[in-house]
Amino acid sequence: MIADWGSDRRVLTDAVSVLVGDDLGKYPSGNSVLVQGRAETVLIDPSVTVVARGGAPLPVDAVVNSHGHEDHLAGNGLFTEARVHIHDDDLPAARSLDGLMAVYGYDGPIGDRFREQVVEEFHYRGRPDAEGFTDGHVFDLGGTTIEAVHLPGHTRGHSGFRIGDVFFLSDIDLTGFGPYYGDVWSDLDDFEDSLHKVRGEQARYYVTFHHKGIIEGRARFLEMLDDFTAVIGRRHEAMLAFLAEPRTLDDMVAHRFIYRPGVETTIVDAVERRSADLHVQRMLRRGEAAEIEPGRYQRA
Repeated sequence: MIADWGSDRRVLTDAVSVLVGDDLGKYPSGNSVLVQGRAETVLIDPSVTVVARGGAPLPVDAVVNSHGHEDHLAGNGLFTEARVHIHDDDLPAARSLDGLMAVYGYDGPIGDRFREQVVEEFHYRGRPDAEGFTDGHVFDLGGTTIEAVHLPGHTRGHSGFRIGDVFFLSDIDLTGFGPYYGDVWSDLDDFEDSLHKVRGEQARYYVTFHHKGIIEGRARFLEMLDDFTAVIGRRHEAMLAFLAEPRTLDDMVAHRFIYRPGVETTIVDAVERRSADLHVQRMLRRGEAAEIEPGRYQRA
């Protein structure tokens, strides 16, 4: 599966290069990371662009998935001769379509439509042979290592990777959209803990799967991380203000706190509901809001 990437292969170090996805890695594509050692070559998160181009610039011995989402698993079925690795907590997502759908938790027609989309648009193919890893696991490629750093919250098994002077952030993507925690396997508290943890990473290059791509320098990375993290607080305050009057989760979904009004995709309402519920549960724990009657909440 050798493909010519030309200028879309950005070389960062002797061992690490980034295969830039369509539209600079904007969803549904992404920026895959190619790591070459003396003994093996690993591709992290093969995107839909990797599939469209028919492979990577080098033969791939193993695919490593940062987590179990459709856009990060797209190329798993392309590299049939390569091993597949993913964190233990997200292993079901790589092994079967049912396992992947459990990560999202979408029910009824929404789940049915998204299942079709995952197969048709993201080329999903289950890899029952996928192997798990845990935090701190080191992949030794021969003179080059990849160390897994568990960063849950986006999914249970979401992980970043230390690769010499490069740190791959995956879907801590530092975009203006902010953190995504809209699935049943997402957790707001875990995501915030991961954002705090990743601040300590020392690297020359930080790479995100979407949008921002290659970020050079720790100072710039920390500035972008602060902006990304601040989105959570702004969402929380906006939701609290909305609860000045009694509201239901349905009201919060219709109002839109995650996506802009007018954005319509298969999963928007489900993501809005899960995200709002996480914030409301935080408000209840903090005493910021109360459930004044079943399913209706108001700011305290």
